[in-house]
Amino acid sequence: MIANNQEYVNGFRHSAPYIHAHRGKTFVIYLPSEAMAHVEFANTVHDINLLNSMGVRLVLVHGSRVQIDQELQQRKIKSQFHAGLRITEIKQLMIIQAVVGCQVSQLEARFSMGLANSPMQGSRIRTVRGNYITARPIGVKNGIDYAYTGTVRRVDEVAIKAHLVQGNLVLMSCLGYSPTGETFNLAADQVAGAVASALQADKLIFFGPDDGLVNACGERVTELLTGAAHKLVRQYQEQSHGEKANLHMHLDVLAHAVDAGVSRGHLISYQINGALLSELFSRDGFGTMLIRESYEKIRCATIDDAASILVLIEPLEQNGVLVRRSRELLESEIHHFSVIQRDGAIIACAALYPFANEHQGELACLAVAADYRGSHCGERLLKHIEQQCQQLGLTSLFVLTTQTAHWFIEHGFINLPVADLPVERQSLYNLQRNSKVFFKLLR
Repeated sequence: MIANNQEYVNGFRHSAPYIHAHRGKTFVIYLPSEAMAHVEFANTVHDINLLNSMGVRLVLVHGSRVQIDQELQQRKIKSQFHAGLRITEIKQLMIIQAVVGCQVSQLEARFSMGLANSPMQGSRIRTVRGNYITARPIGVKNGIDYAYTGTVRRVDEVAIKAHLVQGNLVLMSCLGYSPTGETFNLAADQVAGAVASALQADKLIFFGPDDGLVNACGERVTELLTGAAHKLVRQYQEQSHGEKANLHMHLDVLAHAVDAGVSRGHLISYQINGALLSELFSRDGFGTMLIRESYEKIRCATIDDAASILVLIEPLEQNGVLVRRSRELLESEIHHFSVIQRDGAIIACAALYPFANEHQGELACLAVAADYRGSHCGERLLKHIEQQCQQLGLTSLFVLTTQTAHWFIEHGFINLPVADLPVERQSLYNLQRNSKVFFKLLR
């Protein structure tokens, strides 16, 4: 009895550093539909409740595919999938809304429990949900009309953070809403990844049937770099492993989220009692943890960066978003450029052209690599350029754009006429491009 007590005490003491480390941090947890139907579901809820009581800020995204399939089968409505996504007609959408509503009710009931002699005794969890996901339709791809199947357009991270600060548990589902008032069916795992990226969460935790990844020897992989994760995903896709379909999709979402700024990603099993706590509060964990392969930094560009910048901006030049630049011109103006570098690769760039007499600066050639859009690289570069302006004594920043006006408006720029440009810049204005001019006053 004494030995068992000492083992308990030692285990509790060893978990103390992790308790301190996790308090006040933001975790996004993805719970697939299979987990809600599993015998260990009650224990999973208890463990999530424990995290909440320790001061962890929680967003719980739940899947619905299994329950939706069951309901459609009962109604003898055929399910159609393409590229892993459900094609959602209006009759299916109505059923999906009903299924999600029922699941949310079940989750709210679970988190409202407070029975004596149970792990939920004395818990006071407030759950909230709302229209935090702005969605857009996928539309028609490769001749397939996805109807009411959509994808995440925007996450209202401000509203979510406000609830998390109050200690509320935010519940989210596969449903998103458009500015036109329509409802769309989304992939719940993609919702989890988008929310974690928008919040810059400390952890994105995916429950699955397996306790993480295993290597060729059948041993659990405890830690995986995102670069290796991307390679595994490509291998799974090329080999078309049906049994690994969900695994490679989840791994892909996790790796992209970690690349986008989420501190850690985790793959754990919903079939193992206590897997969540073992993964978070022990040294060896109980699943697979994903971490970034490298750090990134913002720095002034050098002549050696010219080739990488040209590769980065070429797609945007082809689409007419940016004005074409020759290598000679870029090299002659390289001192105006700043770049974000990650693991030796240039993933974003921007240029600042000062007009000292008017105390104005022009922001130009802002570009972010496709894989890193949505990871706030653009915001970080904008802030860096603004700091450069202040160091040079410039009081305002302007930009000419044809296709990204809304992004600049969202970041404090206002539309003004071409006549407000510096005289020297007005003479270079390209009437054929008909760019809009946006200004931002700097404090």
